[in-house]
Amino acid sequence: MMESRISSILVNEAATSVARELMKYLVECYGKGVLSGQQDYGNLNWINENTGRKPAVIGFDLMDYSPSRTDRGATSQEIRDAIAWHQQGGIVTLCWHWNAPTHLIDEPGKEWWRGFYTDATTYNLDSALAHPESQEYTLLIRDIDTIAVHLQELKNAGVPVLFRPLHEAEGGWFWWGVKGPEPAKQLYRLLYDQLVNKYKLGNLIWVWNSEKPEWYPGDDMVDIVSVDVYPAAGDHSPLAQRYGDLRELVNDSKIIALAENGSIPDPKQMKEQGVHWSWFCTWTGEFLRGGNHNEIAYLKEVYNSEDVITLDQLPKWSWR
Repeated sequence: MMESRISSILVNEAATSVARELMKYLVECYGKGVLSGQQDYGNLNWINENTGRKPAVIGFDLMDYSPSRTDRGATSQEIRDAIAWHQQGGIVTLCWHWNAPTHLIDEPGKEWWRGFYTDATTYNLDSALAHPESQEYTLLIRDIDTIAVHLQELKNAGVPVLFRPLHEAEGGWFWWGVKGPEPAKQLYRLLYDQLVNKYKLGNLIWVWNSEKPEWYPGDDMVDIVSVDVYPAAGDHSPLAQRYGDLRELVNDSKIIALAENGSIPDPKQMKEQGVHWSWFCTWTGEFLRGGNHNEIAYLKEVYNSEDVITLDQLPKWSWR
């Protein structure tokens, strides 16, 4: 068992009791077992049918609540589904494929619905942040205001959220990362300030999703650090190097999660090599059901491993 210096105290002093309860649990089981996770609520029954178990964590996406998508007719039921999952005792994690607030290219190959990708928008974050009087900045704030309403629905329903905004920033393939670390960190801190201080969303546990030190927004606004890793199909190594990078980033003072993955790391190898991911969260589509990244026999093995925590093994939360 690892000696841990990890505190369960959340960075937001006004965190709700349900957020504190979830964080306390994550710290307690950190290093003892990995929480099973899956992106997309629509995969729940398929996993249950094929493994006999259900994941502990499900990943949801705020994507289709982005104003530049809803303006074009997008609708979403993610919040409704997240509340339904919470009511079953499951843990909710949330990312946001944030469609650029404006300046979508919207031509073949760069359609409006790809608007979170750098190549589908001319939106310039650096310039927007430097000009708070600009329309680009006003629309940035409008988007945050819009998302706050949906996060408030989760708060009202008593749902604690592992909130992972601005994911994969250092990759540069999303508009919030393409201008480099400084604007990305500035946007993260702006997002934190708006959601925590203006909107009082104490149900959020803040998950940063990058491993390079120059991208790190700071200990004061991050509860958990994470990374997304898509190994070669069928490579179930524990990803020790990536884990080690994150451990070093926070000087072993915060929980570390594998926020997205293709092939699931082998729980046995994780244990043997002392790689303590708090949770994994397999991406949807081909990564789960294609058979190349995770064979059904392997999924069954993972979901029934003594080192993997599934929905039925989660505690009896105070809200149930």
